[in-house]
Amino acid sequence: MIDVAVCDDEKNIRTYICSLIRKQGTECQITEYASADEYLSAGVAHNLLFLDIEMKSSGDEDKNGMWLAGQIRSMELARQPVIIFVTGYEKYVYDAFDVGAFQYLLKPINEEKFSQVFARAVRQLAAEREKQKEAPDRQALIVPQGGEKRVIPFDDIYYLESHGHKVILTLKAEKVEYYAKIGELEKQLAGQFYRIHKGYLINLSHVEAYNRSEVTMANGDKPLLSKRKYPDFRKAYMEYISEG
Repeated sequence: MIDVAVCDDEKNIRTYICSLIRKQGTECQITEYASADEYLSAGVAHNLLFLDIEMKSSGDEDKNGMWLAGQIRSMELARQPVIIFVTGYEKYVYDAFDVGAFQYLLKPINEEKFSQVFARAVRQLAAEREKQKEAPDRQALIVPQGGEKRVIPFDDIYYLESHGHKVILTLKAEKVEYYAKIGELEKQLAGQFYRIHKGYLINLSHVEAYNRSEVTMANGDKPLLSKRKYPDFRKAYMEYISEG
């Protein structure tokens, strides 16, 4: 199942793109949005996003599709969506790739081109999913300690906490502190770990329970959960346990 979003201020264009998606024979859940504000307000993470560049948001011309793409790329999501721009103007092509667009489609949309681009996007999503599944239990974090390198299996880590210029690892038997940036570790540990707050990166395999303000880990600790991150955390956690 691919979670697809179609964001365009023209209802007829959204309807047409949705019809093309359904023709591809891939199981999809499709959500429509009429503006950038509507997309952001929903707080839902999608796998694939068809995004109109020229659309306006509540009369604000600055909040077009390019602006929305920039907002999405600045978010700390467990998985960034594949973005396919839909535009009537080729002048936006280079700007599209500046925000990590997968591809762009010119209006009026060529159905054959749409099928080709959609198929490529699906293959990329499948490859990313397989890459995450390949992460074996033996994966470990290598930490400098006492002038040597210590190998700590992922399964031994409950969560990581940012503390000044250091990171504190809460392990099954102890705590380990060393110099590191939690932002870099977030990228390194993507898949099994999720950043629920600017100060916390948790191991999804050790989550016992959660609510909108905190996550209860298997050791009883309750790291804070950012309200802004709650929807994406919930989705990332559900995907993680379903794939496990």
